[in-house]
Amino acid sequence: MTWAERHRGVETQRRRENGTCAPVPLCLCASVQGMRVSVRNTCFTALVAVTLGLPCALRAQGDHGGPPQVIDPAWLTADTATNTATFELIAGLTGLNGALNFNGFRDGGLTLTVPLGWTVVMHFRNHDGMLPHSAEVIPDLSPLPTAPVSPAFDRAFTVRLTEGIPPNGTDDVRFIADKGGAYLIFCGVPGHGAAGMWIRLEVSGSVRTPTLAATAAGK
Repeated sequence: MTWAERHRGVETQRRRENGTCAPVPLCLCASVQGMRVSVRNTCFTALVAVTLGLPCALRAQGDHGGPPQVIDPAWLTADTATNTATFELIAGLTGLNGALNFNGFRDGGLTLTVPLGWTVVMHFRNHDGMLPHSAEVIPDLSPLPTAPVSPAFDRAFTVRLTEGIPPNGTDDVRFIADKGGAYLIFCGVPGHGAAGMWIRLEVSGSVRTPTLAATAAGK
């Protein structure tokens, strides 16, 4: 059985378990005749986004400058009795990068580190009020993929990887981090991850407890 076939089977089962809603399609952008916009800002951003095939929210919203995102300690809990790390993974928490971010971080600016062999539970929630999003753990690839790829760990993905989970939708992901190394927590909706919607996962045999830390952004 191929990974795609296994994915479809697991996704069907988890849709029944979680009762997630039907997917919301990506927005469609249209020009409005007679509207005047700044050539230096809006038009240029839209032109680049159309050329690269980026989502409409990124074209419209930009980066939304502001203070750096603060890590909330409540995002991560550790149960040393069961060796389980529980992480609140929030898609589109802020307007950063046109809301293409996890927990307010983009391009690997946040790193979750877990001990080798621990169980990882990710409570995924789509906070973005406009676009669907998804998440999967993938190898640290370069260049970044533009669509879902085989996950780095068994069951390390949300339902509807390509379509995305709609605004306010949730899903739970549970997997065993049984291979050490560097990985990405990546949005599988086409174009989102490549546009910066990813953070890092480190699986290490030398740490005893899970941690969250801000890290240098970019590949």
